[in-house]
Amino acid sequence: MNFNKPPISIPDQISLLKKRGLLITDETKAAHYLSNISYYRLRAYTYPFQDNSVPDHPFVKQVSFDDIIDLYVFDRRLRLLVFDGLEKIEIALRTKIIYHYSVLYGSHWHENISIYRSQSRVIRDLGKLYEEIDRSNETFIKHYKNTYTQPPNPPSWMSLEVASMGLLSKLFENLKLSPDKKEITKSFGLSHPFILESWMHAFAQLRNICAHHGRLWNRRFTTTPKIPDNSIHPYLNNKKIYPNKIYAILSSMTYILHIISPGNTFNTRLKELMKSCKLTDEKEMGFPENWLDEPIWK
Repeated sequence: MNFNKPPISIPDQISLLKKRGLLITDETKAAHYLSNISYYRLRAYTYPFQDNSVPDHPFVKQVSFDDIIDLYVFDRRLRLLVFDGLEKIEIALRTKIIYHYSVLYGSHWHENISIYRSQSRVIRDLGKLYEEIDRSNETFIKHYKNTYTQPPNPPSWMSLEVASMGLLSKLFENLKLSPDKKEITKSFGLSHPFILESWMHAFAQLRNICAHHGRLWNRRFTTTPKIPDNSIHPYLNNKKIYPNKIYAILSSMTYILHIISPGNTFNTRLKELMKSCKLTDEKEMGFPENWLDEPIWK
């Protein structure tokens, strides 16, 4: 089947949306938004309110263009809030992993094949790390390359600073189960490394979505955090939640933020944001009833 849909002008986009049942009272305003936010991007926010089983995609709920823009703005604010929280978490993860293993195994511990479970995986992951080092424009990387000849690549506290969150999570997962790995896990309030591994993978996916301005609202995530049965600090009393929805990841984020950044405002800002948009469906985002009664959200 060949794709043969032609591009349509902004006036025609407005006409099409109105024909499908979207309430548009100010076409000039709508044209302004559509010239700065693509029709295709906004489609992700209109989709749940349409019957997508038929070609015309009629709206099945009375929704206005302003409602959709409010939802878009809500999602943008959520993305910025999440990205801010992830920055703190990512820096803390890097710091603890690099420091702990450097003290025990030396400056270039990350290249020590013997501390990993799978040699083939670490060889592959180190290859990707070296590519990221070669692409890096960081001053400290250039200084090392211009000053030292051996070892050929910088120490872990330089090298892993330029590694992506996704690559860091893969390297950590591949480390052998040891007292060292358990100690790092415990410092984040978790009892078993496989929980932290899953959280790191989920955070990495979430970070990539935020970095590419992707939608968080109503999204189903393919990489999910494991819900711990027991945790060192209060986590969730109600563990019957959907791990592939945003609430699960937000809960994991706020749990760690309480530990690494006491007094942070992530909770407060999230709770206020959740009140700001009438189309926000907490249930569809994975928020259970009475979620505000959970210890981590107080």
